[in-house]
Amino acid sequence: MTDQMWRSLDNTLADVLEMTWPMILISVVLLSSLRLSYLLKSKEPFVLHKELLTLFFVIYILCLFQVVTFQDVSNFGTNNFTPFKEISRYTFGSRLFIKNIIGNMLMFVPYGFFVSYYGKITDWKHSFCMVLIASLVIESTQLAIGRVFDVDDILLNVIGGMIGYLIYKSLDKIGNLCPKVLKSSLFLDILTIACFLMFSAYIIWR
Repeated sequence: MTDQMWRSLDNTLADVLEMTWPMILISVVLLSSLRLSYLLKSKEPFVLHKELLTLFFVIYILCLFQVVTFQDVSNFGTNNFTPFKEISRYTFGSRLFIKNIIGNMLMFVPYGFFVSYYGKITDWKHSFCMVLIASLVIESTQLAIGRVFDVDDILLNVIGGMIGYLIYKSLDKIGNLCPKVLKSSLFLDILTIACFLMFSAYIIWR
């Protein structure tokens, strides 16, 4: 990927963070405090990497909702029911290509991963159906609230979701081959914290 494409991807991510950071901050504080209160009262074991993963999933769903329902009528086009019509409009590597093609795929990669992880899905057809249903609901909702329906978005979402499924399957296979020390809660906690710190550093210092 060229420097220009990386910059476009970085700018697209920055736009999403600018839109969602208030909701992320409030949700993290409220959800974390509620969860910690419940764990202390119920005396259930606290597993850091599992708690952070679940928190990330909830925040992701909330961000996805905000992004796909955001009302900006100046950027709305017309409904598209013809496959590949919108995809073919964008020049490879351009800002619009990154935002509308790569962005729509990347947006559903976490969903494909999480739906497979929490559903313990091992069959790609099951994951495909779950991702397709989610994308259809989103596009239909956008049409109902005055945004546009784009069949190409569904295609790109499904591709992204299946990439997420493949990531889950790959990590699951790698995990089965790893020694026990690399599957311990302590190691997974450290790995999760490291990923969180790197992402936080990117947001703060970008």
